[in-house]
Amino acid sequence: SSYMDFKAVVPFSAKNGDGSDILIKELLAFTKDSVHYFDDDTVTDQTERTMISEIIREKLLLTLDNEVPHGIAIDLEQIFEKDNRDGEPILNVNAVIYCEKESHKGIIIGKGGAVLKKIGTFARTDIEKYYGTKVSLKLWVKVKEGWRDKESDLKNFGFDKKDV
Repeated sequence: SSYMDFKAVVPFSAKNGDGSDILIKELLAFTKDSVHYFDDDTVTDQTERTMISEIIREKLLLTLDNEVPHGIAIDLEQIFEKDNRDGEPILNVNAVIYCEKESHKGIIIGKGGAVLKKIGTFARTDIEKYYGTKVSLKLWVKVKEGWRDKESDLKNFGFDKKDV
């Protein structure tokens, strides 16, 4: 009798994908047909606001690494589509990044705004890929001390108390 009842052990490299074909084969053995809940072209059940907020949040966390704790919230103040001068549609996104401390604000903005610009560029690129349209993304950073301890703030930012 072994410690765990494993069905298989598959060496796998997330870095270069070695073993992915074996892993997929092993996983498929445990799948079964089920009800088709979404249309074939449905990518997610999340709202546009949630997806854009999460893209921005992801870029913040990846860029800042461990410098700023996860006490960051995104408030999308405006999302609207408008044609540019050439008549091409452009998605305009105005978002506020809330952090809990003034020192965090400085880290997020960076010297001369360099860090915030980098985050904005990465987020805009992913939003453009996801929606297949040009995007104008404007980001601001504001301090809201203790927002994770206030039920009303958590609700406004789309969190449940259990999420933070």
